[in-house]
Amino acid sequence: MVVTVGVELAIDGVARGLSFALLGAAITLVFGLGNVLNLALGSFAVIAAIVATTVASVVGSVAVGAVAAVGTVAVLGLAVDRTLLSSVYRSTGEERIVLGIFVTLGLAIAIDGVLYVYFPLTYSLAHGVPGVELAGVGVRGSTLLTVAVAAPLLAGLFGFLDRTRLGTATRTVVHDETGALLCGVNPRRIRTLVFVLSVALAGVAGLLRAASSDITVAAGFELTVFAIIVAIVGGVRDLRGTVVAGVGLGVVITFANFLVGAYLANVLLFAVAVAVLVARPEEIS
Repeated sequence: MVVTVGVELAIDGVARGLSFALLGAAITLVFGLGNVLNLALGSFAVIAAIVATTVASVVGSVAVGAVAAVGTVAVLGLAVDRTLLSSVYRSTGEERIVLGIFVTLGLAIAIDGVLYVYFPLTYSLAHGVPGVELAGVGVRGSTLLTVAVAAPLLAGLFGFLDRTRLGTATRTVVHDETGALLCGVNPRRIRTLVFVLSVALAGVAGLLRAASSDITVAAGFELTVFAIIVAIVGGVRDLRGTVVAGVGLGVVITFANFLVGAYLANVLLFAVAVAVLVARPEEIS
C-alpha cells in the first residue's frame, strides 16, 4: 500500500514538475536572451485557461478551446513585445533588467485588474480525461495528459534550439549578440520570436493547470512565482538545468504536500530557492 501510494505520488510529481518546467523554460528563454524577467508570465497562463474554457463551452470542444487559447496568448505576447518591450530593449545592462521588471510587473497588475473585473469566476478543464490503473497503480487522467503534452513539447523546444537554423541563431544571440549581428542575425526579431514562444509555453502550462484543478485570476501570481523559483534553481540562463529543476521540484512539492501539507510545502519550495541564491548568487547576475 505504501509503495503504491509512493509510486502514484512520484508520477503526479513528475507531471507537476513538467508543468513547472514549461513555466521555468518560459522565464529562462526571455531572461537568457534579453535580460527581461517577465513577471506577467502567470497572467498569460490564466488568460489561456479562461479563453480555453470559454471557447470550449461555446463550441463543445476542449481541443478547439486549447488551440484558441494558445493562439490568443501568442498574439497578445506579440503585441506586448512590439509595444511595451520595445522601450525596454532600447536600454542596456542593469537598466534593462530593472526596467523590464517594472514594465512586466505593471503589465501583470493591469491584466489581473481587467480579469478580476470581467472574469471573476473559477475556470476548469478537469473533465473528460479518464484515469487508468497500471499494475495496481492509479494514474489520474490529468496526470497522463500533462506528461503526454509537456514532455514532447519540451523535447521539441530542445530540438528547435539544437537542430534548426533559427534555433542556432537564437543560441548565437544569447552567447554573442555582436557576433550574431555580424552574421546577419537580427537580435530584435529573435527576441520577438522567443517572447511569443515563451508566453505560448505559459499558455500551455495554464491549460494543464486547469485540466488538473480549478484556476482563478489569483493563480497568475502563484504561477509566476513558481516559474521564477524553478528558473533560479535551474540556473536562470540554463534551459536544461531549468527543466531538470522543474521536474525535481515538482516531485518534492508533491511529496511535501502529502506529508506536511500545502503551506509547509510552499515554504520548502521557497527555502530551496533561497538556499540556491545563497550558494550561487551569480546565477541571477
